[in-house]
Amino acid sequence: MTYIATATISARETAQDAFARAEPAAVVGQFVEPLPRIDNAREVAPTDARELSRLFLQRLRVLEEGTREYQYARNTLIEMNISLVHFAARRFAARINAGIELDDVIQVGTIGLIKAIDRFDPEREVEFSTLALPYITGEIKRYFRDTTWAVHVPRRLQELRLELAKSQEALTEALGRAPSVKEIAEHLELSQEDVIEGLVAANGYSSDSIDSATGVPERTAGHREGLRLSDTVGDLDPAMVLFEDFHTLAPLLRELDERDREILRMRFAQEMTQAEIGAALGISQMQVSRLLTRILTHLRNGMLTA
Repeated sequence: MTYIATATISARETAQDAFARAEPAAVVGQFVEPLPRIDNAREVAPTDARELSRLFLQRLRVLEEGTREYQYARNTLIEMNISLVHFAARRFAARINAGIELDDVIQVGTIGLIKAIDRFDPEREVEFSTLALPYITGEIKRYFRDTTWAVHVPRRLQELRLELAKSQEALTEALGRAPSVKEIAEHLELSQEDVIEGLVAANGYSSDSIDSATGVPERTAGHREGLRLSDTVGDLDPAMVLFEDFHTLAPLLRELDERDREILRMRFAQEMTQAEIGAALGISQMQVSRLLTRILTHLRNGMLTA
């Protein structure tokens, strides 16, 4: 059983002062360097935080997970090193100012800090910040990658977008003009199909409201106004549906015999009544009604199965 020393450290004290005041803690009958009790871990100076973190990380490796002492050591490490998360978050200031909440980025970065604490090996004699910053930055980048795209695209294409942007910038500077798809593909050693797929997917990174202005002026009642994006979006043309119906109906009409086509012509083209059609053909109105029903049912079934 490990017993944490009862010495405390305030923001005004140094790590060396705390070590001097701390009482020894016993681990399996041996005396080891004590853990000071830190009341305000976030206020510990950076220089002292590095020294204290080294001590806490060493002790964390020998404490039993789940014990009160283990939780104290782990939580104190998080609080003492939260400044690393803020430091990493400042690298993404442009994205944060573009609408991403800083608190969300700090929370995500803290997850990376916790992972670094759990996986840090003091025996490698590497500074904790050297391991922690890549973990923190990686979590923040993953957060931006998974949440800032307006349209979900595969991770492979998300990563390709960054490579395409760098390649386009480098080639534009070298060539003095915008590079072609072929030139980008050769520069990245990819196929032209992959480059095109990446360029198309990059359009899904951000989106605009359909009410946003396009920048194209529109002349309206003697004055000019900006066109909205919604004004340029296409819509279904009702005449197109009618055209498709006529296109499907035409071969079915050609399959009818002459009398059936004549009945349809008189009824729908000349708008004759059933009685007038019967008089013209020398049949009763009831026969005309039955013939029309049969013909229209045949045509309807044919269009549904076409």
